[in-house]
Amino acid sequence: MPNRPLRPCRKLGCPKLTRDLTGYCDNHRHIYEEKKKERWNESDKNRKSASKRGYNTRWNKARKTYLTNHPLCVECMKEDKVTPATVVDHIKPHRGDMKLFWDVSNWQSLCKIHHDKKTARGE
Repeated sequence: MPNRPLRPCRKLGCPKLTRDLTGYCDNHRHIYEEKKKERWNESDKNRKSASKRGYNTRWNKARKTYLTNHPLCVECMKEDKVTPATVVDHIKPHRGDMKLFWDVSNWQSLCKIHHDKKTARGE
């Protein structure tokens, strides 16, 4: 696989070139890490705990039952793959709406990879 082209470091005034995906050279990569940490902390600051969002013992029982009845990842099946599902995903994010949270028609079985991709897209 060919190397990425060299690009100037994103740190203003730094003359070094880098191939790093962050855009920073080795000396300034810490800037990216700090910014990433700040963004994470900012978004997490107002987030309720998992149990306050509804992920409790009742959810764990419902999740296990759902996975028993729907054991395969729906996204992998669309790709003609057979992969065990490990996550019960809310198709439409419930955002604290407990009626939507417990609506079984809003659930789907996903493997961790597909769940993480969906979550990263903000869905």
